[in-house]
Amino acid sequence: MKKVVFIFFAIITVSCGNAQKEQSSEKFEVSKTEEQWKQELSDAEFQVLRKASTERPFSSDLNDIKKPGTFVCAACGNELYETEHKFMSGTGWPSFDRAIEGGVDYGRDSKLGYSRDEVHCARCGGHLGHVFNDGPRETTGKRHCINGIAMDFEPAKQ
Repeated sequence: MKKVVFIFFAIITVSCGNAQKEQSSEKFEVSKTEEQWKQELSDAEFQVLRKASTERPFSSDLNDIKKPGTFVCAACGNELYETEHKFMSGTGWPSFDRAIEGGVDYGRDSKLGYSRDEVHCARCGGHLGHVFNDGPRETTGKRHCINGIAMDFEPAKQ
């Protein structure tokens, strides 16, 4: 009897997990297969945006950008962050105290054994990074720690 109950719960869990995956991909305006993403993104972009990897700290050219402009999703071009909300956190990743309204979506990540707030592109669901509560106190107190490889920079038009 215990075996039957265990199998029943295992089937329900797998079914719910698959249904949840289908729903989550449908909630994004831009939805592609893994193969389509692999063809469109570089290997490094694919690993970060679609597999939630993290780039090496201090490896992104976007760390040093200070000129006015917009940081957009490298996968779909969705506007994510403005330079005016960028700050030097010393962590090695581009950091912002807030996102463009509607540009990002949030989830939970427990891969490291503790729960973190994960940031995704609101348009395609691509993994961008995480949000921490150690940002500038004089603004939002938040630090959006974002993988540079997950973004492109578009300078402001003069």
